[in-house]
Amino acid sequence: MCGIIGITDWRGDAPPDEELLRRMLGIIRHRGPDESGLYRDARAGIGCARLSIVDLQTGQQPIPNEDGFLWIVFNGEVYNHPELRAGLEPRGHRFRTRSDTEVILHLYEEYGPECLHHLNGQFAIAIWDARRGELFLARDRLGVRPLFYVRLPGGLAFASEVKALLLVPGVEARLDPYGLAQAFTFWAPQPPRTAFEGVRELPPGHFLRASGDELTVQRYWRLTFPRAGEELRLSEEEAAEELRALLADATRLRLRADVPVGSYLSGGLDSTLVAALARQHIPHTLCTFSIAFEERAFDEREYQELATAFLGTDHRRTECTNADIAAIFPQVVWHAEAPLLRTAPAPLYLLSRLVRESGIKVVLTGEGADEFLGGYNIFKEDKVRRFWAADPDSALRPLLLRRLYPYVGNLARTGDAHLRAFFGKDLLAVERPGYSHWIRWHNTARLWGFFAPGLLGALDGYDPVGELLASLDGDFSGWSPLAQAQYLEVTTFLSSYLLSSQGDRMAMAHSVEGRFPFLDHRVVEFCNRLPPQFKLKGLREKHILRKSANGLVPPAVWRRRKQPYRAPIAPAFLTRPPDYVEELLSPEAVRAAGVFDPEAVIRLVRKLRSGAVIGEREEMALVGILSVQLLHHLFVENFPPGPVREADVVLTGWGEAPRRS
Repeated sequence: MCGIIGITDWRGDAPPDEELLRRMLGIIRHRGPDESGLYRDARAGIGCARLSIVDLQTGQQPIPNEDGFLWIVFNGEVYNHPELRAGLEPRGHRFRTRSDTEVILHLYEEYGPECLHHLNGQFAIAIWDARRGELFLARDRLGVRPLFYVRLPGGLAFASEVKALLLVPGVEARLDPYGLAQAFTFWAPQPPRTAFEGVRELPPGHFLRASGDELTVQRYWRLTFPRAGEELRLSEEEAAEELRALLADATRLRLRADVPVGSYLSGGLDSTLVAALARQHIPHTLCTFSIAFEERAFDEREYQELATAFLGTDHRRTECTNADIAAIFPQVVWHAEAPLLRTAPAPLYLLSRLVRESGIKVVLTGEGADEFLGGYNIFKEDKVRRFWAADPDSALRPLLLRRLYPYVGNLARTGDAHLRAFFGKDLLAVERPGYSHWIRWHNTARLWGFFAPGLLGALDGYDPVGELLASLDGDFSGWSPLAQAQYLEVTTFLSSYLLSSQGDRMAMAHSVEGRFPFLDHRVVEFCNRLPPQFKLKGLREKHILRKSANGLVPPAVWRRRKQPYRAPIAPAFLTRPPDYVEELLSPEAVRAAGVFDPEAVIRLVRKLRSGAVIGEREEMALVGILSVQLLHHLFVENFPPGPVREADVVLTGWGEAPRRS
């Protein structure tokens, strides 16, 4: 795992500035603290800050091909690289290292962009062809690893994180109104947009080729589903057996490393099953890691202890208090580089710190199971609303919705009339694309009410939902309702938020690589072909996964209802707020940033502090406003933050949470 950077200038007047390239590597050194390397010629400079996991001795980057005209830097892992290498050597390719990075380079020599179809892994790739003067960038199918770029006069710059691009002369940090509008609708900017004007994100499953003034971005992999009724025809037992076999092999491949591999273990089905499958291949004791909360509503330690006792792992846990969340939130935003509507990334930042302090660089996690096997309540909500829409006058059918969100206080407390009004919006529009997510998007977009008039004017009627729906695959309408909901959840939430703000950024903040067996493309493609009832049977989520897990995890774990991962919000920031909260929510600071209406923010804070009953909207607004104010403070007003080496990045002196485990 690494951080990669590069600058091209096809005019060839002078090599890219070496000091600038080193500063770009320095500011993302947390992604690769073990070693760094650069390559420069008259038209390009590329570099890598390396986290050594595979081929510790000879895997230094950048790596050239035999002729020295192709050079690669690479962030990620290709798990099937030994098998790919075995197929390349008979074709005459000579290898200097044992690394997966070099395998990609020779595969690119052999197949060009088609090489991406051969890779089983998570990756952000940059290959510079010095002979042709062409840059090739590529990103894995689901966007596990990030890759950003900006156009320059005569060239292009790319990096694993936005902050490295903001060091490039001529690239100015300005918050993008459209990226903010998307974040305050879908929870994250949607690639290719980011939170910053002019900074683009290469979308998952795409590659980019650039030479001279020509730049093309092309999709090489598409998330797709069968037409409704044309799913796989097999029994539940057959499906459970094949799913278990695929997950077992995906887990086996993700244990390939020259360093120890640990596993996150939340106490839920997904992470416990991954740990159980990993345990079968690890001759020594598996290290597992989890988060515990001081507030019982968020805490799962009972199930964590049950699972670790069953599996016999060496378990380490970090305690997360409300004060911890507030203390580390500036660091969380610094690494996320995007607006946040939840505090959930903060505990994961603490968890990755515990992993690193335990001497582990790699952890397996259970992300992807909910998206591809029907685990989220939004899938149940869609199913219940469609059931209700078939008899819209029913008094009983909408009551099923009360069972879905017991943790959302304002919904749990309201009467039946409010429940019907909230979930009944556009109830009969079941043929509308996006029906499954309409309520979520509408509810989140109400946060636009906090935007300053100037920002709303800049948006000029922009409709993020309309833009998204206009881009849908032509086959979308022929999929089952569950498949449509899954597609929207993966494309708008998994890739842009969960694998980024909660995934890559929080783990790599402490130089930890996450690996995701459920996101193996073979597992994904198999799950997508399963009948909807195998995933969501009645209102029982992940039905087929439960059957697959039977015998591998404790019955109390595989039978338990999913508990969504959440973290405290208002109590964290308003009980004993750190100084920065008061500073950034002050009318002066809000007015200076120009994103939000100071009067609306004053009313929100007053309500939150009054002891009045608050709902999800108010809590999302608080986190969203504070995170954007931090983005403005860190990246617009005070960037770069002094000497650009990661050890010297000081976020205005705001404190870190105390270490405890």
